[in-house]
Amino acid sequence: MDKAPDAFRTISEVAGDLDLPQHVLRFWESRFAQIRPMKRAGGRRYYRPDDVDLLRGIRHLLYGEGYTIRGVQRILREQGPKFVQAVWQPGATQPGPPISEDQVADNADQLPSDGTARNVFGMLKSASAQIETDVRGALPASVSIAPAAPTGLRTDELRKLQAALDELGECRRMIDAALRSDAA
Repeated sequence: MDKAPDAFRTISEVAGDLDLPQHVLRFWESRFAQIRPMKRAGGRRYYRPDDVDLLRGIRHLLYGEGYTIRGVQRILREQGPKFVQAVWQPGATQPGPPISEDQVADNADQLPSDGTARNVFGMLKSASAQIETDVRGALPASVSIAPAAPTGLRTDELRKLQAALDELGECRRMIDAALRSDAA
């Protein structure tokens, strides 16, 4: 028996409709404050139709358009939840493509003349290099990290891989925080 379009849905129903595991929906709740299912006794979640549309939009942006979690958070902040609720529908207005390092470098002449954007970009590059150094130092000597080789992957495939990597990084941070709180 199908439910009415305006009926509330359980997490298992939403997960099935979106072809996502339930734990991903719970993870997204921790990353996107706009996702607020109603919770009943025992913590059972019930999603409103607007919640489901928002989840569809987030899924579309992450998996269909290659945005990172931070990119979708930015879109939610700048364009609002109503935009994301509609973005997955055919013919809907789409956000501009995610900004890459190459695009920033290509448009360097359009950056503010005070050097602010260049300084921030430089700090990001330095932080990235420091993380790589830290990771290499934490690995046993027998493990080597080869420089990235051209993969032949399309841009959309690379975006999807980056989104998955970002999500894994967020999961790792959550696990580390949980381990630290258990140790304390």
